[in-house]
Amino acid sequence: MSNEVLITNKLLQSCEDAIDAGYTAHRLYQQEDPEAFLKEVGPRIRAIAAGKVDAALIGKLPKLEMISNFGVGYDNIDTDAARARNIRVTNTPSVLNDAMAEITIGLMVGLARRLPQADRYVREGKWLKAPFPLQSELTGKTVGIVGLGRIGKEIASRCLAMKMRVVYFGRRQQPNTPYVYYDKLADMARDADWLVVITPGGAGTDGIVNRAVLEALGPKGYLVNMARGSVVDEPVMVDMLQSGGIAGAALDVFADEPNVPEALFALDNVLLSPHQGSATQQTRDAMGALVVANLDAYFAGEPLLTPVV
Repeated sequence: MSNEVLITNKLLQSCEDAIDAGYTAHRLYQQEDPEAFLKEVGPRIRAIAAGKVDAALIGKLPKLEMISNFGVGYDNIDTDAARARNIRVTNTPSVLNDAMAEITIGLMVGLARRLPQADRYVREGKWLKAPFPLQSELTGKTVGIVGLGRIGKEIASRCLAMKMRVVYFGRRQQPNTPYVYYDKLADMARDADWLVVITPGGAGTDGIVNRAVLEALGPKGYLVNMARGSVVDEPVMVDMLQSGGIAGAALDVFADEPNVPEALFALDNVLLSPHQGSATQQTRDAMGALVVANLDAYFAGEPLLTPVV
């Protein structure tokens, strides 16, 4: 039986080359008529590489056995449909932890010190007329991390290096973790200067950063969303940024990417990033290698490296 793999969306060239080298690859993202294409090749597909796999696509692939997702988040895969068919699913955790933690701290510093505005201030010649206004800093502040997983822990360690106090919220308290635990998100937001969201997306976390949480964070508090746009009630967040209900926000993710609410463009208390948390060459190469390694392990009959289903 040939090992035919469906690549659902564009991957790094190095990753696609490795898939081509070991498998018969079919690229769904290149097709002008995806339905006709799936009717032709669908009955032969045994694995999917990349993501964006819903129940409808799974239903068109009767021999599908394995989905090797490119990314740590797998909320764009219908895991219930996969589980019902006993289809294995893997992701690419850990290899992106450092990149995600680095950019989180970068966005926090950029927002606190208004670095984009400072750059424009110099370029526009305003420094010749007056010093740049005094800003804030991270030292001595409390950061509340929403989701203390692998990435959350890397962010926490870097926040400690910035001389911040770290607290966290999650589904349950983690043993042997040297940070104060909150079982109510609004309570943590009330006690934090910075709220960093790095929890997985999906139905379980949809809109958990709601008005009550943002009101608890308050007019001196800052929000950083590195998770999914769905985790934050975006219209409420925009309203509170406009009204001064919260001090500011650094956002790498949005509810309807790449469509960003136009109201954010006019705000000076917002730092916007185009969902580039793990977007470094070394990290994406490592993610692509893990996608292929999971495929290789599955078809060799070996244990999957990073299974989620």
